[in-house]
Amino acid sequence: MYYTISSEDVENSLPLRQPARPAHVERLKKLKAEGRLLLAGPHPLIDTPDPGNAGFSGSLVVAEFDSLSAAQAWADSDPYVDAGVYRKVTVKPFNVVLP
Repeated sequence: MYYTISSEDVENSLPLRQPARPAHVERLKKLKAEGRLLLAGPHPLIDTPDPGNAGFSGSLVVAEFDSLSAAQAWADSDPYVDAGVYRKVTVKPFNVVLP
């Protein structure tokens, strides 16, 4: 089943994100290689694909896991969690209807 992992950043998270980003992206690449990643990306803090120094307000991952607890464990071990980037992470089951 698919699950959404919706994360909200702490204020001024960009300096925390930058050093943790390579490890964060590698985990996503692994999900993609396994055919389990539907989509992933950050929410720019301002209305542009590249917010520059404005940074991001959070992230969204939609991926397939065996269970809610497996999705939660994966989310809990995100390098951004360890780096203090996220102030809140919510994991929920998700049904793909379209496309």
